[in-house]
Amino acid sequence: MKKITLAATALAAVAALALSGCAGGDRGGDTDGESGAAGFAADSTIGIALPDKTSENWVLAGALFEEGLSEAGFKGDVQYAPASNTVAEQQNQISAMVTNGAKVIVIGAKDGKQLGTQLQQAADAGVKIIAYDRLIENTPNVDYYVAFDNFKVGQLQGEALLDGLEQRSGHGAPWNVELFSGSPDDANSAVFFNGAMEVLQPKIDDGTLVVVSGQTDIAQTATQGWEAENAQSRMDSLLAANYGDKNIDGVLSPNDNLARAIITSTKQAGKDITTVTVTGQDSEVESVKSIMAGEQFSTINKDTTLLVEQTIKMIQQLQKGEEAEVNDTEQYDNGVKVVPAYLLDPVIVTKENAAEAYQNNPNLLEIVTAAG
Repeated sequence: MKKITLAATALAAVAALALSGCAGGDRGGDTDGESGAAGFAADSTIGIALPDKTSENWVLAGALFEEGLSEAGFKGDVQYAPASNTVAEQQNQISAMVTNGAKVIVIGAKDGKQLGTQLQQAADAGVKIIAYDRLIENTPNVDYYVAFDNFKVGQLQGEALLDGLEQRSGHGAPWNVELFSGSPDDANSAVFFNGAMEVLQPKIDDGTLVVVSGQTDIAQTATQGWEAENAQSRMDSLLAANYGDKNIDGVLSPNDNLARAIITSTKQAGKDITTVTVTGQDSEVESVKSIMAGEQFSTINKDTTLLVEQTIKMIQQLQKGEEAEVNDTEQYDNGVKVVPAYLLDPVIVTKENAAEAYQNNPNLLEIVTAAG
């Protein structure tokens, strides 16, 4: 296996999982902490440290954790770092959670390389750490990682780019493409990019794909802070410098927010976006609308409800003094240790399979149905 080194209906679903976890036995009577030598009280505080509210999925995750932890009998302390891309506030939030007696802290890292001091504080206090969605790097004090299989996300994005080029470009290979990756302070960025490049690099090498700008290194393709304006500015520059009288056939975009910025830039440059394949990730509302309108080609569905459900299940196992369930003990090396992980499967979504993909998401399914 490849080692990766350094990435209202929904609420009801989490509530149902949480309640099922509480079923049986007098859970309420376990508040004295006598839940087993390695466990902790059933009404303990659980810290949830999330990076910001710039993504729909982070906002949804916070709401799901608040509801699900409450239904499970825990005291949830859900905190967001500010959107200003400073790490200090999240560091302070994690330290406060430790001081205030949290038994488990779930962290969607603002910057996964800058939490070593806080995680050492947590380890010294016996607090379990679950890295949520983003791997925390360069520290031994990460107990578990829960995420969708982000290398597979990248592979799916690479495959979608190739499929879209054949379907939309109106001509055969070679195809002119450009590559974007995420923020360098997010460990997932390299995982997404490496997964995509496993699919795309052979096609670049054999001439099927031509990166006209020549920018194929992750440092060249990075988008600081996952900010849409940074992606749009770079796309503006790429188009102006390389595509005056050339067609651009496709763009590897690591998420929906950046995809929409890339599409805006492409349209403003006078290119026919319906012939350009742009990938994405996260199934954000505006991008699903764009896919149904024939602009963005694809996204990735990573059901936040399922990810929060699994995280709460792991917390419940820890509360009982059990080891949390994992399904991968080889793949996620954070530079100090291989972090035991539970990985969920992502799903590629295009216009053709959107109705099936969003069967369990009424809001997105309504968009798909309305678009016909």
